Amino acid sequence: MKNKALSAFTYVTQADDTALPVYNFSPGPAMLPKAVMQQVREELLDWHGTGISAMEMGHRSREFMSIAEQSDATLRELLAIPENYKVLFLQGGATSQFAMVPMNLLSGTDTADYIHTGVWSGKAIDEAQRHGTINVAASSAVDNFMTIPARDQWQLNERAVYVYYTSNETIGGVEFQSTPDVGDIPLVCDMTSDFLTQRLDISRYGIIFAGAQKNVGPAGLVIVIIRDDLLGKAAANIPSLYDYAVQAKHESMFNTPATFSWYIAGLVFNWIKQQGGVEAMYRNSIRRSGNLYAAIEASSFYRNPVTPEFRSRMNVPFILADESLNDKFLQEARQHGLVALKGHRVIGGMRASMYNAMPDEGVDALIAFMQDFERLHG
Repeated sequence: MKNKALSAFTYVTQADDTALPVYNFSPGPAMLPKAVMQQVREELLDWHGTGISAMEMGHRSREFMSIAEQSDATLRELLAIPENYKVLFLQGGATSQFAMVPMNLLSGTDTADYIHTGVWSGKAIDEAQRHGTINVAASSAVDNFMTIPARDQWQLNERAVYVYYTSNETIGGVEFQSTPDVGDIPLVCDMTSDFLTQRLDISRYGIIFAGAQKNVGPAGLVIVIIRDDLLGKAAANIPSLYDYAVQAKHESMFNTPATFSWYIAGLVFNWIKQQGGVEAMYRNSIRRSGNLYAAIEASSFYRNPVTPEFRSRMNVPFILADESLNDKFLQEARQHGLVALKGHRVIGGMRASMYNAMPDEGVDALIAFMQDFERLHG
């Protein structure tokens, strides 16, 4: 099994036996910025002259507290997070929040509105229904989740205590292009796969959460940004570990946090800041995805099934005209240093995930390979 797993990377060589660059299009865990990985390597055994690694620091030590405080400060700067919001660095990934959101906000006869636009919002709905009354206010299931329902079609419940949506559906490749207007009802967003890719007005949200493994760092960490007035609403019988108010009071250290993932997240925040902030990340994402969509549109061999105005900047699924060539496409792509392009089993075909760490050269190489493959097999 080990050799099989590594085989996609071991034969990426040129005729002169020099290694080709490998571009990782994995939807997550995803590639990290090369500069960050190099810094991690340099600091792995000795963080800033302490003689120990960040992965073995006590989470309440002076050294790790400095990492935590700087990470919080840089993230707040990048997203202009207002002072009346807490930032939590928690364990469990984004899926943990499918339960934590309703456990903290729903009680008694409360209800919440959910917008169903794909697999991940569907999973959130299934989990939330275990904890309260859920109204699916809009769904694009009839369109196979290849679009987003128009805002004037949403059937919001005026008694809802929050409205929940997923800003980017990683599997289907659909993305909200703006923040939906739901009035004064707290807006809750799973922003896992387009977090830190654009400027946001945080004040329009009650809660934003994002798993780290797309744009932030290694898997296992989830970042929660929550407005102060939504703290302290959890039922008395929920476990303390899952109470946002408890986590906020203890500054995300009620139990031992995912320290190494938190450390790397801080490095990524600094890298984004050095690149020009989330504004630069947005420009990059528009350019990269735009180039790939243009190549698909110019071809009769490939197609993207998503309604154009809702196409994701992060995840671009595409289908080959002759799907019997799928395995050949993936094999030859790996030989050209283009890995993790297989589409999700729900959609099939291919999927190119292009988060903040993906360089333009990776997308350019993919486009050139796609065009060559079409000339040979189209």
